[in-house]
Amino acid sequence: MKKILIVDDNEFIIEVMTYILNNKGYEVMALSNGNEVFDTIKTQQPDLVILDDDLPGMAGRDVCQLIKLNRSTQKLPVIMCSGNEDIDDSLKQEGAPNDVLHKPFDVDVLINKVNIQLAA
Repeated sequence: MKKILIVDDNEFIIEVMTYILNNKGYEVMALSNGNEVFDTIKTQQPDLVILDDDLPGMAGRDVCQLIKLNRSTQKLPVIMCSGNEDIDDSLKQEGAPNDVLHKPFDVDVLINKVNIQLAA
């Protein structure tokens, strides 16, 4: 069973994504801030991270950059999630995510992006 780590400070988003992804056969873990991401990656070894851009403590883009520029985690797929129109700009940054998901998101778009990243 593939494991997905959702990092979002919005409980409702976590609940919705967890429900959708559990029903598609994925194991889901969730965090509400970026501070524990690396410990969770190390201990739980998720196959994918869905990362909100607007997090307390550390911005999602910064967390993504750290994941992508770290040798031990650079191959871990990351989908950045945001309601901000400029989220697509994060695809051009050093340490860019593998994909972006715009909020509010369509269920089929979420599932499709997850499936693409986990198939890669």
